[in-house]
Amino acid sequence: MDRGKYDRKKNSNVDIVAVLETQIDDLSPQVFGYLFDVLLNVGALDVFTQSVMMKKSRPGILLTVICAVDKIDVCEEIIFKETTTLGIRQSIQKRSILDREIKTVNTKYGKVRVKIASQGKGETKTIINVHPEYEDCATIAREFNQPLTTIQKIVLDAFLTNY
Repeated sequence: MDRGKYDRKKNSNVDIVAVLETQIDDLSPQVFGYLFDVLLNVGALDVFTQSVMMKKSRPGILLTVICAVDKIDVCEEIIFKETTTLGIRQSIQKRSILDREIKTVNTKYGKVRVKIASQGKGETKTIINVHPEYEDCATIAREFNQPLTTIQKIVLDAFLTNY
């Protein structure tokens, strides 16, 4: 069955991404943090790892990079340069995404950005979820010696009060 012919919700956004994967069993784990930063800085949408068991019962890491199709070459170049892999699998996939916008809310601790995910347009627009920006909340939590979850709750309450 052709999955591209499924009926989609009218309010759904679909885009195309590349998923790059490789398993690595002979690289210092210290390299992965650096690799994540480099890949994200060139435009990777997401980078993550999972523990895997490889041939000869060796523990390894599955590296997955999600990127726009036009970023495949640059991401692969980095993976080959920065790791010991000899091959990278590619797959092109559809993904459903929500519309996103950033708004700023005022709290007693200062301004904090929130990410609002929604679906639909105009009268049919529905907010699906709202998340305070982690870095903003973490900065405030450190500065005022408050629990991160307390700051996040204050930000959400401020958003709900003003929206």
